[in-house]
Amino acid sequence: MTKNQRINKGNSLLVFPTSFSIIDIETTGLSPRYDEIIELSAIKVIDGSVVDKFTSLVQPDSSDGIYIDSFITELTGITNEMLASAPKLSSVLPDYLDFIGNDLLVGHNVNFDINFIYDKTESLLSRTFSNDFVDTMRISRRLHPEFQHHRLSDLCERYDIDYSDAHRSLSDCVLTMKCLSFLFDDAKQLYGSAEKFIQHASSKSKSVRASDIITTSDSFMPDSPLRDKVIVFTGTLDTLTRKEAMQIVANHGGINADNVTQKTNYLVLGNNDYCSTIKDGKSRKQKRAEQLKLSGLDIEIIPESVFLDMLDED
Repeated sequence: MTKNQRINKGNSLLVFPTSFSIIDIETTGLSPRYDEIIELSAIKVIDGSVVDKFTSLVQPDSSDGIYIDSFITELTGITNEMLASAPKLSSVLPDYLDFIGNDLLVGHNVNFDINFIYDKTESLLSRTFSNDFVDTMRISRRLHPEFQHHRLSDLCERYDIDYSDAHRSLSDCVLTMKCLSFLFDDAKQLYGSAEKFIQHASSKSKSVRASDIITTSDSFMPDSPLRDKVIVFTGTLDTLTRKEAMQIVANHGGINADNVTQKTNYLVLGNNDYCSTIKDGKSRKQKRAEQLKLSGLDIEIIPESVFLDMLDED
């Protein structure tokens, strides 16, 4: 399932809420279609105070008792032995959704978590998952464009938060809550109030062209995956404005373009929900890129999350 097919998905909001649920999951991989959830956690916050917590391991499908590989165990500390006695997602997910209720959700790079939960909720329970959400990565990128990376580990290092217990979902919820507090303080310090920051960050130019973007970098990183690549964007990005994304491309030595052509290397997909030119769930640019790819040209069609991962790898 692609992002544009999650028609009931909630909206990404740029706010500093006082009542919300922080969510995080651990998975066997990056694809909601092919990978599985192995841990679900959430922290419920009301008027700035933690009132309840939820956490559960989840046993993924396995024919031989091997649920995860050594990489996932090394990353999370979760073992096959721990998952052997864990409940199945079909029994845990209803309780998790009941715990969250209709809360506004907060998470770091939370689109990843939302997409997994959305797809599993639809396939296992025939229900929709439509909670609106706040992404602390999005806030960090808007608040601190001077920083190259905005992973949870980067924010913890920036704010001197102990990261040693990361990659367990409940611990990551706690880390995200701490980072949200620091980001709120930064917004007040830099803009005078959180409201003024949100007003500034939410203001988007109605249109921006590739010719409007000029690099602000004195030197390019030689190993950047964007270096000398022609990048085109389509749809509304969740984490960045179009102008911010194009500026990043320019600063990494990439080449922005307004339209998909035979020279295009990457088409980055945003959210097409609000695009008036969409037909059959795909923009004109996406259809053109698919035609070129089928003809054998070197063009990749990637979601915004992969574009951000490329920046983090760099």
